[in-house]
Order: sequence, then structure tokens, then C-alpha cells
Amino acid sequence: MRRFHSYGQVDSRYHFCVERRELVDRCASFIIGEGDEGGHYFTLWAPRQTGKTWLMRQVKEKIEAQFDDRFQFGTMSMQGTVLKEDVPEDLFLTKAPLLFMETFGLNLGVPPENWESFKLLFHRAQGLFNREVILFIDEFDSLPPKVIDRFVTLFRDMYLKPESYLLHGLALIGVRAVLGVEGDRGSPFNIQRSLHVPNFTAEEVNDLFDQYVGESGQKIAPEVVEEVYRATRGQPGLVNWFGELLTETYNPGLQKTIDLDVWKQVYRKACHVEWNNTVLNLIKKVRGGFTEHVIALFGRSDLPFRLDADWCSYLYFNGVIDSASHVDPKGEEIEVCRFSSPFIQERLYNALT
Repeated sequence: MRRFHSYGQVDSRYHFCVERRELVDRCASFIIGEGDEGGHYFTLWAPRQTGKTWLMRQVKEKIEAQFDDRFQFGTMSMQGTVLKEDVPEDLFLTKAPLLFMETFGLNLGVPPENWESFKLLFHRAQGLFNREVILFIDEFDSLPPKVIDRFVTLFRDMYLKPESYLLHGLALIGVRAVLGVEGDRGSPFNIQRSLHVPNFTAEEVNDLFDQYVGESGQKIAPEVVEEVYRATRGQPGLVNWFGELLTETYNPGLQKTIDLDVWKQVYRKACHVEWNNTVLNLIKKVRGGFTEHVIALFGRSDLPFRLDADWCSYLYFNGVIDSASHVDPKGEEIEVCRFSSPFIQERLYNALT
């Protein structure tokens, strides 16, 4: 029987999952483009543990099924590329041979001499590839800003010269990738082509738990699933974590119904004694310089949401806060800050007060 899975890659053979066909189709259409005009360069962003890696795999499978061997795919992860922010950006080039071996199975031999040489790796006449390339770069925003700026400069040049380069489509994946590509010299990444991975809908959360009921035979009270969605607002990693707690850690037994009493126990344990990497990561980020703003939100329901404010955008892109419409005393509708979910609000309150 499959199980809930809250950390790492989701595999539908072993884990309950939501198909999210509309999202997969939209991402695939972004990167393929229309007709013979070439693909798009865009950013794919969401907080951690929201299914970005799963989405990349689904898009790859869809395009391969549709276009056979027209494209060469590569998923390049920057997670293991450790560079300090004050090092010269050319130091990244020494990482290129390993990245290309891991991504494409290609042996560069020696690192590119300079950034122009790196760009030539994708050249139609002088490069490494004999067909068009679709490239996903994961954890892109973990790179130092100077390296990001270098990359964006190269990608812009390739984007404007499709007759010379084989990079058909490019997706930069990260938490803040939508901001990270806005360098001083412009960007090929249209902000309107930025694709946000949304939380699960209430229907998708119901679908996940229906899969468990269908395979296990154990009943789950509908009110429990409603509470999971209410507490998490559909954040995928948290939904699956509560699925693990309900159906494994605190399961009363397959012959018994998972009811509201079980949910109350699970929620209490989740708030006080259970470790969760997503929660720990958010607490660490808030304590990294944003405690004052989060504390203020505990006492105010009218704190303005302004994406241009550094603290606001940082907490938003990392999944700490969200925006909501609010009617002010003058009767005018404004955007205000809200915590991303009641569960995150409670865990942050426990940690900061």
C-alpha cells in the first residue's frame, strides 16, 4: 500500500499524490512556447516542500511523450554548489564539469575558460548538443547574486539569438527566483511568465485522503480532512505531514475511524512535540532578522502587505505570510498581511513568545 510522504521527492508508485494536470500543462506550455517561435525562459517559484521537483519531473514526462526525442532535457541542481557571496563569480566555472556530467552525462574535460566559453557550450555550431535543449535549474536563487547576474546576462543573449543557440526553454526554480533574475542590466525573464506553484485546493486534499481510504479500508471522518485543510491552507508538505501523523504515527488502528478526537491529539502533538523540517526552516528564517515584523503581525490585523518592502517579500516568498483583502475604517479595500496558515501562526507564536 502507498503512504503519505512529506519530505523529498514524491513518487506516485509509492506515495499518495495529486495529479495537478492543469498546472503541469501550463508549465509545459510555458517552456515549449508556441509554434516555431521557440520556447520561453521563465521562473518557477514556491516555498520549500511544495512540489517543485515533482512538477519538473511531470513536465519532463509530458514533453517527452508529446515530442519524443526532439529535445534534450537537463535538470541542474545548484543545491550542492557551495559558493560564498564574496568569492569571484568566475569560481563557479570550476563547478561546470561536474554539473554537466550530473545533468547531461557529458564530459567537459576541463572547466570553461570564461563565461563566453560557458555560453558556447549551447552554441548550435560549436557547442555540445545536437538537438534543442530544455533546461531546469533548481535552487537557482541559492547562488551568490554576482553569479546570478552573470547567468542572466548569458541567458538574455541566448534568448535574443535563438538562431545561434540550442537552449530552447529554460526554467529557473527556487524560492525567490522571481526576484533573483531582476539584475541591473535587464532580464530575459518576463515577470508575467513567472509561474507560482500554488497550495493544494480543498478538493485536492480530499483526493489525497480518499486515496488512503480506498487503499487501506480505514475510515476517516470528513471533518478531519476539513481540519487538515483549514490548519495548513493546503500547503503540500504540511498536508502530507499531517497525513503521516494521522495514518501512521498516531493511527488508532485500521479497524477504528480516524475521527476528530484523533485529529485533536495529532494537532496538539504537531504544535508541541513533533519535529518538522518545514517549520524549523521557517522559524530559522524569521529569527534571522524578521522577528520584529512577525511579532507585529500577532497584534495587528491591518498590517499592510507591500511586495516592494524587503521584509514583506522575503517572508512571503519563503511561506511565512500571505496577502489578504481587508476593508479599512474608511470602507476602502486594502491588502494586508496574514500568516500563511493557522498552524504556522501557532508554531511561530510558540517559538517567538
